[in-house]
Amino acid sequence: MSRLLIVDDHALVREGLKRALTHEGFSEITEASSVLEARASIAALQPDVVTIDINLPDGSGFELVSWIRSISQEIGVVVLTLNDHENYIRAAMKAGASAFVCKSESIPSLVAAIKHSLVAPLSFSAKGLEKVFKNTRSFLTAREFDLLAQLERGQTTAQISKSLFISPATVKTHLASIYRKLEVTNRTAAIHAMHEQGLSSK
Repeated sequence: MSRLLIVDDHALVREGLKRALTHEGFSEITEASSVLEARASIAALQPDVVTIDINLPDGSGFELVSWIRSISQEIGVVVLTLNDHENYIRAAMKAGASAFVCKSESIPSLVAAIKHSLVAPLSFSAKGLEKVFKNTRSFLTAREFDLLAQLERGQTTAQISKSLFISPATVKTHLASIYRKLEVTNRTAAIHAMHEQGLSSK
């Protein structure tokens, strides 16, 4: 039986998913509520599949997806989030996820995504993927979403640099790219645009 790790900061969501997936035949299910907990669980338990919410208290789910893919080509990674914006789908794919599922979708859809990720962890499936490929606009990258999440928390350039383990100069480069793509000139406007365009995971 496959080992499954659910990463979500809401206990009710984790419990609901665990109950539903147990009913679908998954028996070895563990939970984590943060990036830190997830990393520890993955190192200790070596799950076959991880479902990851994007909005976590100590970082972005995209950051966790990238980390998992950097250490394993075999773990299935399913991004499970409230937001199905094209930017999120593309960022999940680029970060190395196996599948993307919106929380408004059905449990059978999630189960199908999990099974897909078990068989082909390095491929990618998502509802509306064809539309994403047809759209040629500039999309935010997974790392840019990580920075936006830090901006929402009110972090300074120095704090973002420390949180994401990148230099202040790199932070500024990413911010410039974000401003260009969102067509804004400062942090406040970027956060506003993020919400206006439905890019916030909150």
